[in-house]
Amino acid sequence: MEEKVSLKENLHTIFDGCMTVPNLLSVIRICLIPVFAVVYIKGYIWWSILILAVSGLSDFFDGKIARKFNQVSNLGKLLDPIADKLTVFAIAIVLFIKFKNAQSVSMQAFAWVFLLFIAKDIIMLVGGSVIIAMGMRPTPAEIYGKVATFVFYAVMLVILAFGPEVGAISGINPAYTLPEKVMFVLVVIAVILTFVALISYIPGAAKQILGKDKKEK
Repeated sequence: MEEKVSLKENLHTIFDGCMTVPNLLSVIRICLIPVFAVVYIKGYIWWSILILAVSGLSDFFDGKIARKFNQVSNLGKLLDPIADKLTVFAIAIVLFIKFKNAQSVSMQAFAWVFLLFIAKDIIMLVGGSVIIAMGMRPTPAEIYGKVATFVFYAVMLVILAFGPEVGAISGINPAYTLPEKVMFVLVVIAVILTFVALISYIPGAAKQILGKDKKEK
């Protein structure tokens, strides 16, 4: 069982050995998030998809580099999920805006569903911050979280490419437009998996908190 440490000591441990290539890639990925959002809102959908692809590749390679060259760091374990969550924020917000401004009444009504992705990640960020403040480490990603993240990205890329009124490819050739009902079902599946992932983190967090309380007593 881990001993209780102060917030200052915890932060020192987190930033120890942080100057690594994987961490630099994570920082670049975070910096690309507002660029993606602005470019997409401005209507440069192809460029936004390219930026998202670069972000995804950096996410893939930072983990590979960290493991191959033994550059795994405590900061990296935090930066990577933070970059994931901020990317989810950006995608969810721009699609919420696009759906709210769509001509389709169904898409306008469905726009609020994207806010559920944001709500889940706000809960995760707040929970992680509380755990760090208590002198503990956030629990690592569960398999449910990894699956939910993969499905989220896959669904969002499909929408960005083929979604009615919002897709790059469907905007060029309407014949490749994804039916609204299919799109809605895909998003709902992603939402369900997202909250299953959230629930999967609760036992680990509760175990840490209860273990800490028992040790203090």
